[in-house]
Amino acid sequence: MSKWTTISLSLMLAILSMSLPSFAVAQDGILPAVTVTTGADGATEYSVTMQILLLMTALSFIPAMVIMLTSFTRIIVVLSILRQALGLQQTPSNQVLIGISLFMTFFIMAPVFDKIYTQAVEPYIEEQMTLTQAYEVGKEPLKAFMLSQVRTTDLETFIEISGYQNIQSPEQTPMSVLIPAFITSELKTAFQIGFMLFVPFLVLDLVVASILMAMGMMMLSPMIVSLPFKIMLFVLVDGWGLVMGTLANSFGI
Repeated sequence: MSKWTTISLSLMLAILSMSLPSFAVAQDGILPAVTVTTGADGATEYSVTMQILLLMTALSFIPAMVIMLTSFTRIIVVLSILRQALGLQQTPSNQVLIGISLFMTFFIMAPVFDKIYTQAVEPYIEEQMTLTQAYEVGKEPLKAFMLSQVRTTDLETFIEISGYQNIQSPEQTPMSVLIPAFITSELKTAFQIGFMLFVPFLVLDLVVASILMAMGMMMLSPMIVSLPFKIMLFVLVDGWGLVMGTLANSFGI
């Protein structure tokens, strides 16, 4: 028997010996650390191990939540359209655009995140409310943010598709209906802002193309000539400041 085999067996035996007391306490095949109980008020309470398992599972959904349930979608789409309008294929790079979008998202969503922390996360950490109660309280600020940005037509469309008949006000809309309506509204708003940004650069391209045609320089690409002028125009009007300010103001900041 080799040295590494002996070490591996020793480690396995040590882990098994530490695990035996836990299994000895278990009865009917259920570990006491993983339990779900119902409180006196009817609320469901999970054990610490179950809560950790649920939280670790929820971590896999964080990227999708950051992208789809916040201002990230509108910002990244607008910045991508702006890069296309300038005629710059890889500048700024995708990493830079995503970084800008993330920090702009944190800036815009800061009041919402503060409410979620003070109203749900902090009381849950201090054991003043259960995990279920923290979820119900914590989703309200995020739901209020989405309701403030969603379009009524998109919300009505998804309510009609879902078949809910007992929704009397937007506040009663379940998250399963509000989320797709919010995403659709964000995409529509992002394309509207992107169109307004695209038009001036398109006009500049047409002017340059007309001048080149008049000069008989048909073999020269208008994009090559108009690109420096578009960059210069964007810098002279403080384009980045205007774009970032417009995006922030579009959320009511």
